[in-house]
This record gives sequence, C-alpha cells and structure tokens, in this order.
Amino acid sequence: MSYATPPGWYPDAGTPGLERWWDGTAWTAHTRPSAAGPSASHQPPAPADPGPAQSGPAGFGPAEAAPAGFGPPPLPLPHQRGPHDGSGGGNRTRILAITLSGVLVLGTAVTGVILLGRDDGGTPAARTTTTSAPAPVTTPTATPSTSDEPDPDENPAVLVDQLNGVTVPVPEGWEKPKSSSSDVPTIRTVQSYDCPGGSSFCYHGTVTTHTARSAETDPKALAEADITTAADLAYEEDSLGRRNHGGITSHKVLKAEQLSVAGRVGYLVRWQVTTGKGPGGYVQSVAFPSSVGSGTPVIVRLVFDADVAELPLSLMDTITRGVRPLGDDGTSSGVGASISP
Repeated sequence: MSYATPPGWYPDAGTPGLERWWDGTAWTAHTRPSAAGPSASHQPPAPADPGPAQSGPAGFGPAEAAPAGFGPPPLPLPHQRGPHDGSGGGNRTRILAITLSGVLVLGTAVTGVILLGRDDGGTPAARTTTTSAPAPVTTPTATPSTSDEPDPDENPAVLVDQLNGVTVPVPEGWEKPKSSSSDVPTIRTVQSYDCPGGSSFCYHGTVTTHTARSAETDPKALAEADITTAADLAYEEDSLGRRNHGGITSHKVLKAEQLSVAGRVGYLVRWQVTTGKGPGGYVQSVAFPSSVGSGTPVIVRLVFDADVAELPLSLMDTITRGVRPLGDDGTSSGVGASISP
C-alpha cells in the first residue's frame, strides 16, 4: 500500500531551520525559515502502515535533486524520513556512499604500498636512477706514418696523376684547380681573362695529362696524332663547342723530336698556331710509356698563349723535363718549386 504526500512546507533535512515546498510531485526551489511554522493543512497524516515506495504519479519515486544552486543533497520525500533523525533513506544513502569511498581510498593506498614494495617473488621495487657524469671522451690520435716523406697529393708544387703514374711540376703563379671542363689532372695560370671570341673566359697557360686511348703504342705516332687534337681543343673549338679564339687559321711546326721523359723514351711535337681572334699561341704534345701497370702510353699536353712575357717557350721545356714517375725521389722533394718563368 502506498501514500501520496500532498503539497506543502516540510522541514529541509539538509538545512536545519528551513522548510522547503513540496509540490506533491517533487521538491521545489522555494524555502522559508522554520519559524513561520508549517501549515497544518499541509502536514500529511502519518501513514498507519507504510508500504514500499513506488515510482510514478501514484506513489513516490526516488527523491529528485534540488535545483542547481542548492547546497544540501537531494531531500527525501516526507513519507520516507526516519522516525528519529528526520533524515530518512537519503542520509543513510549518503553515509553508505561516504563509507564506500573511504574503503576505496584505503584499498588504493594499500595497493600502492604493495606495488612499491617487494612482491611475493622477492622482486625489489624499481630503484631510483642516479645520473652520473659522462665518461671522458678520448680523442683518437693519428697513427704516425711509417714514412716521414710528405704525401705528393698534398704538395702544392706537384701535380699528381695516380692513374698514369706521373707527376708534373707546378710553376710559380700557377694553380691546381679542383675541377676543370676537361675533367683530367690539370694545372693552369691563376689569372683568367675574357677570351678574344667573347664567349667565355680563358687562361694564358694550361698543362694536362691523359691516357692514350688508341691501340697505338709508338710515342712518335701518338704525339703526331695528338698535337692536332690538342690544338683544336685549345684554339679551334673547345669541348663545349665554343670558338673562344675565332678558330685556327694556320699553324707551324716548331719542334718534333725524341726525348727522355720520366725515365722513358718519348716523343715531342710543338706547334705555333695563328687564330682568327687574339694573338694565337703554342701547343705541345709529349707521348711516352707509363711506368705503372702495363705501360700504357701517357700524353702530356701544354698550351701557352702567345705574346705573354711570363710564358716563354723555355718554361715549356722546363716543365717537360720536370715530369717524373710517381714515387721518384724528386716527386716528394718539391719538384717544380724552383720553376719560374
């Protein structure tokens, strides 16, 4: 059997000294001091045999929460209050909730102690990591070379051609470029100038070393065939198709002779060329067997512009005589350091 509580003012169990308005269905936001006294007509008669609460309009469902802004917890329905403390099932629910929260907090603390301590298997808790100073870094020292002789590649006075096994002296005022259009070992004068043809920039003097590509092995035949190629690349048309000197109009053979180069019998051919633009120049090809590997012939090309006081033909002879086989004592003793125009 259930009873409906009529609308009226009833004591607010959450706030002593206040009464709250029950509209017959739910608690409202209206309160008043208890001193006003509840209306007798609104006090419900105590049920003779209260039965279990039921939900829905006919009975009493769970007490609804007070509107936002009210500090006390949800109020119990009037017929659900306890006979002595006036709090009813709501207070008992709060007490149960607080008790359960305490049990959960205690359980969490105990679990933390167990996890931080030693487990049943005797596993110790994780130790605190202590940061130590880094170990000193030992810089490896270079192992001294078994030879005290300098590396020819690092000698600025010598051009080293490892492939062909020769070195060429570098005259004063010349340089060893890190790269060149011919992509072969090269030395050249430091200063460049605008080519007479106006299509690029040129150098007054260059020396390059090459591996003979033909099946020919005779130094004379190689030198005589290579001089034409050397002259064309220098003054007719370069590898990029530029006519930097307006092309060759004529040439004259100045020297063609056998000689000793890097301890081997070789052959030399030298031309003087006249160009369409500019003063022209001198071109020389020297061919000789290599001192390494199978002895494949090596070709050294020399090109000097004409009418340059710093580039006499005697310098061309000095460079030719200064060519050495790789590993020769002269290679590491500054070959070419004393060469000057």
